[in-house]
Amino acid sequence: MASPHTETTVAPGAAYDLVVIGAGINGLGIARDAAARGLRVALVEKEDIGSGTSSWSGRLIHGGLRYLEQGDVALVRESLRERETLFRIAPHLVKPVPLMIPLYSHNQRSKLAVRAGMVAYDILSFDKTTDAHRILTRDETLARFPQMSPDGLEGSAIFMDGQVVWSERLCAEVALQAAAEGCHILTHCRVDGILQDGAQLTGVTYTDVLTGERHALSALMAVNAAGPWVDAVLGARQAQGKRHIGGAKGSHLVLDPFPGAPDDVVYYESRVDGRLVLVIPWGKRYMIGTTDKKFDADPDTARADEAEVDYLLGEVNALIPGAGLKPSDILYTYSGVRPLPYVPEKSEWKVPRSHVIHDHAPDCRGLLSIIGGKLTTYRSLAEETVDALFRRLGRKAPPCTTRRALFPGARVTDLAAYRAQLLATSEANAGVVDRLVSIYGARAGDVLALGSADAALLEPFDPDSGAVPAELIFTFRHEFCRTLTDALIRRVMVGLNGSCGRLVIHAAAAILAADQGWDAARTAREVADYHRYIRRFAVPGLDTASRVAAQ
Repeated sequence: MASPHTETTVAPGAAYDLVVIGAGINGLGIARDAAARGLRVALVEKEDIGSGTSSWSGRLIHGGLRYLEQGDVALVRESLRERETLFRIAPHLVKPVPLMIPLYSHNQRSKLAVRAGMVAYDILSFDKTTDAHRILTRDETLARFPQMSPDGLEGSAIFMDGQVVWSERLCAEVALQAAAEGCHILTHCRVDGILQDGAQLTGVTYTDVLTGERHALSALMAVNAAGPWVDAVLGARQAQGKRHIGGAKGSHLVLDPFPGAPDDVVYYESRVDGRLVLVIPWGKRYMIGTTDKKFDADPDTARADEAEVDYLLGEVNALIPGAGLKPSDILYTYSGVRPLPYVPEKSEWKVPRSHVIHDHAPDCRGLLSIIGGKLTTYRSLAEETVDALFRRLGRKAPPCTTRRALFPGARVTDLAAYRAQLLATSEANAGVVDRLVSIYGARAGDVLALGSADAALLEPFDPDSGAVPAELIFTFRHEFCRTLTDALIRRVMVGLNGSCGRLVIHAAAAILAADQGWDAARTAREVADYHRYIRRFAVPGLDTASRVAAQ
């Protein structure tokens, strides 16, 4: 079966109203909204859907409590409103979670200041479906989180926010929505340049990095939504010497459950520098983050360093004295670069998180660049951008529908009843059904259908995650995959298991080789490319490959 990539590829020179550059969550949201409102849209991405910053966040869908410190009330309100929207339109992926803020006497933020922030948070989320905040006493806090340090503890605040365990799946479903509205999605296609006739944009040129073929797309408008690569896409001519992105690297550590690990997301103040650190229950594991370091190199080279590891482990061990965490306890790390506005006079921690839609006119009329943006607010950013596009095209903007339209995986009213139906009608066991429903929602039945003729396709090939062969086949056929890495890292999520997929890579490659008709050379190349990709997850100072091989 042909992949969606080849089905949506169009002839070179085809004309579009809009080319979107970058298939992170913001680019995907813009492409989907624009296509839904009737524009002819192409989306061009140098790697894969959601392969950049969208995959490397803390995976919280949150109102941005700390943005209140910066006085950005509008961003907090927008974030809280969009959090509620995602609870409604993507409930299989985005779920409410409780967060705890310990109140210590040594904190830079006083107990009174935290309580005031909580009240403001509740007021700004007046339309929320979750509970309001609560303040716990010292004893109540220790009963809820017994292993936290009692030294100077005065109590805690409990409030609700959201979590998307797999932000990659969020991106995949927005891509499915965009394609359903007629958007042509071109992955592994690197934009090489912006085409102009005088000062008017006329299109873009790109190279398919898997085949080496070069093409041009004609367009009336283009949106540069390349995140931390915005300046690289613009190049010297469009940038006019101006730097737009002041990237900040954020790193996370992933660990198995450890002594004293909390049940809640814990959001606490660093003893070292007063920044906020998170310990996040994440599926079967825990995520610890994040750092905030200025980063001027190629975002593709962002990796966790030993100083970041020491900082994060030190903070967790101070909060949970019995944890005793060491670098050897870390399964893997990941790092991403936040596409923050370039504000050299401010520290990374204090740079505003609100987005900017930059118009490159008069130097390049028809070109907009997105500076900043958050996972939580991608939909509203897209709505604002598409409204701006219609104004520049001189057309009346049709109403935006994305606030109400359900995600593809949310199109059943009762997931519990749907799960029961799948159990009754499928040969798959309960563990497989639960996994598929949690990842694909209402599309789980489509994956299970592949196993109706061959029950072996519903037997897990990865004991850690429980992933089954039918998922690999399904995602390659229907979710814009072009490489083994696309499938394992950003669709079936095996690449983010305890071994980063190393233990099952050959099994996965064999499944796809049989379905896609890969020869031995192609299969070997896919495996080698995958191994190169996951080097970015290494724990600095440790021989991760040797440790995994010993498992």
